[in-house]
Amino acid sequence: MEKKPHFARREFLPREVTSISLALLLVAVLLLNALLYLYLSTSDSSSGRAETDPGLCPFGHFKLGAVKNCSPWLSCEAINREVRKLKCVGEGVVKKVFLSEWKENKVVLSQLTNSELKEDFLHGLKMLKALQSKHVVRLLGYCEQQFTILTEYHPLGSLRGLNETLHIPKYKGMNTWRHRLMLAIDYVSVIRYLHSSPLGTLVMCDSNDLDKVLSQYLLTSDFHILVNDLDALPLVNRSAGRLVKCGHRELQGEFVAPEQRWPYGDMPFEDELMPPYDEKTDIWKIPDVSNFLLGHVEGSDIVRLHLFDIHAACKKRDPAERPSAQEVSDTYKKVLALLIRETAMPGTREML
Repeated sequence: MEKKPHFARREFLPREVTSISLALLLVAVLLLNALLYLYLSTSDSSSGRAETDPGLCPFGHFKLGAVKNCSPWLSCEAINREVRKLKCVGEGVVKKVFLSEWKENKVVLSQLTNSELKEDFLHGLKMLKALQSKHVVRLLGYCEQQFTILTEYHPLGSLRGLNETLHIPKYKGMNTWRHRLMLAIDYVSVIRYLHSSPLGTLVMCDSNDLDKVLSQYLLTSDFHILVNDLDALPLVNRSAGRLVKCGHRELQGEFVAPEQRWPYGDMPFEDELMPPYDEKTDIWKIPDVSNFLLGHVEGSDIVRLHLFDIHAACKKRDPAERPSAQEVSDTYKKVLALLIRETAMPGTREML
């Protein structure tokens, strides 16, 4: 008689442990879904106030580092007096870039190098001021008279160095399909923001090959993507019949969209005869950029499989048949949610 309760306890405990483990796993899955929903809903806000202010400062102001108060954009006088150049870290066709210091903070000072391209430089500054948001590098100050722009410094540099960064021991834990897909979501979110910006539909023209595209974006220390170079950002205005052309030279190669290539065969290229196009050129390039961002890690081929249909749609030769950046963004986020659920649920099925 005394052994029955003992025997009953021995048979009951495993079931109790199983039930508790199952409950804990279900709670974990629900929590994961809640966190995922929060991430997707936060990153999916449209082009309103929610995505138009880095650091929650009013227009014309910025917040840097651990400083709590917002400061007005630095003027010519303040830049000349308070900013100290440290070293040149890059030079392009339009400007030279210097790692600099302002009040013990690392910053980036960009200066025009070719006076013939001052209009491009000033256009980039105009875009930078108007498009300040969580998708765009933070503007700290400028001096039009001296053709100087001051922006926030991001030590990981441009997206061109992503794979090298992910081999650094500190960041190896980020080298997963999930973090890489979230970077691709960030990239598409930037395109979506530009296509629905406060200024209208803007086209990322400085993007004639993959390396050039990657150089236009920065990788932040918390692994997000910011667009950094806005010198070539023309406006599409369909209601006014205004389309765009990315420069005045012939573009070639499979990376640029078909409508960006000279359509008249062996006839010598003439800029005046080249038909204009719209923002769907950016959509054509998304699969190639995403393929780089996804890399070749465990699980990345599964991600590519889930993105196959939307990427095939992006590569439609007829621009009108390609999806919008919003549709691509929505699909990427659905794939992320699906794959995270699939990663979590096998354990649940085993417990059941």
